[in-house]
Amino acid sequence: MAQFAVRTTVPVDKSKAEIERLVSRYGATGFASGWQGPRAIIQFVCRGRHTRFTMELPDRTERRFTQKTTGYGARSETAAQALWDQACRQKWRALTPLVKAKLEAVDANIASFEEAFFADIVMPDGRTVYESAREPVAPAYASGRPVALLGAPQ
Repeated sequence: MAQFAVRTTVPVDKSKAEIERLVSRYGATGFASGWQGPRAIIQFVCRGRHTRFTMELPDRTERRFTQKTTGYGARSETAAQALWDQACRQKWRALTPLVKAKLEAVDANIASFEEAFFADIVMPDGRTVYESAREPVAPAYASGRPVALLGAPQ
């Protein structure tokens, strides 16, 4: 499967700054970004809602970074770092149009802010709506009773 922005040269910092400008332009009153271990996070406050996106960054020790694809042997540290940096740039470039599309949908009255960002809204306990609600989804589908495509009960 083709990946969006797999060959991007846009630095991570530029993508973060672009996201910050986007949310600000659409009325955000606060913005933060950071990382810890393998996770990168952006958070913002907009329309009275705290919103968070968390991305898993690739593991620097993955074989795709450390081992040559042709022949045998390890990549140099410099080559491995360059490939890892590229993978991180791709993740950030993919996040940018996601945030923009949701904001545009709200601005165009296609969806309310809550509809567009529902899974990403941070609840008072610090978990996103998705983190709070994900547990029952798999058992519901395992029970064999999914909802019909048009949302009507079967």
